[in-house]
Amino acid sequence: MVEQEGGGSGGISEEEAAQYDRQIRLWGLAAQRRLRASRVLLVGMKGLGAEVAKNLILAGVKGLTMLDHQQVSQQDTRAQFLIPVGSLGRNRAEASLERAQNLNPMVDVKADPENIENKAEDFFTQFDAVCLTCCSRCVMVKVDQICHRNSIKFFTGDIFGYYGYMFANLGAHEFVEEKTKVTKASQGVEDGPDTKKAKLDSTETTMVKKRVVFCQLKEALAVDWSSEKAKAALKRTAPDYFLLQVLLKFRADKGRDPLPESYAEDAELLLQMRNEVLDSLGVGAGLLPDDFVSYSFSEMAPVCAVLGGVLGQEVVKALSQRDPPHNNFFFFDGIKGNGVVECLGPH
Repeated sequence: MVEQEGGGSGGISEEEAAQYDRQIRLWGLAAQRRLRASRVLLVGMKGLGAEVAKNLILAGVKGLTMLDHQQVSQQDTRAQFLIPVGSLGRNRAEASLERAQNLNPMVDVKADPENIENKAEDFFTQFDAVCLTCCSRCVMVKVDQICHRNSIKFFTGDIFGYYGYMFANLGAHEFVEEKTKVTKASQGVEDGPDTKKAKLDSTETTMVKKRVVFCQLKEALAVDWSSEKAKAALKRTAPDYFLLQVLLKFRADKGRDPLPESYAEDAELLLQMRNEVLDSLGVGAGLLPDDFVSYSFSEMAPVCAVLGGVLGQEVVKALSQRDPPHNNFFFFDGIKGNGVVECLGPH
């Protein structure tokens, strides 16, 4: 079967079939072919970017472009395993290239040292999915709008100490999900425990087509919490959503994330911003207790690994059109060791 389908432009060669045998058995040849035909842009090569790059390269996308205009700093060596020792001062994307390419020679991995803010809209149209890390709120919103107009899958995510998040906008996304077939009861068995057993013991499965619609990032970050419906939803909404708003404001105002070496100054500023941001959103500052500042500094390698695994998996699911995606936020709390999916937007 592999040889017959391998002649087409999106086919799988025998070498690729052997390389990806395990995941083809997991999600099927059709899903792997779609993945094999996909190109991804990954922006920001810090710890989270390295995890996402690793997962996408090993999954077998057609091509991955790592874009980052920043230089390697001492802080990058804590969680970025693609950058070799002795790379301080080099461009982060270029320093990550050799190890990334060695993960899977079948994937076309490239490094782009330019600033994403200087990229024109047509640059993004060569990709099937765009994943942003380390970007400002305005850049994320702008790129999301570009992707939305051009039917490109959009993802963004970041790590702030023990906290991490990801957001996805897949537009009107169609996918298939494997469901267990419910068989009819045998003739002559109308009631009783045998009927239930006949329905639940089936090992047959079927593929069900589904469709889900995502909102844009700008809408998801601008939820109006003043309505009665929103106030009721507020009780069920993870406080991580509001923490993200505070941390994105800090990044926008300071041009960086909170730094351990300026902890006292940054912690005080975070508390001030917490009050301003939550007040502007119409919610109480009590949603974020003061101790949140203690866990919002630097990149934690284990948190990068967890969120990078989730974010990489969501990109794979979107490109392969297999299994239901997270719609639309995923928040991870490394202190509690748990994650939650939140669907937040205009509706």
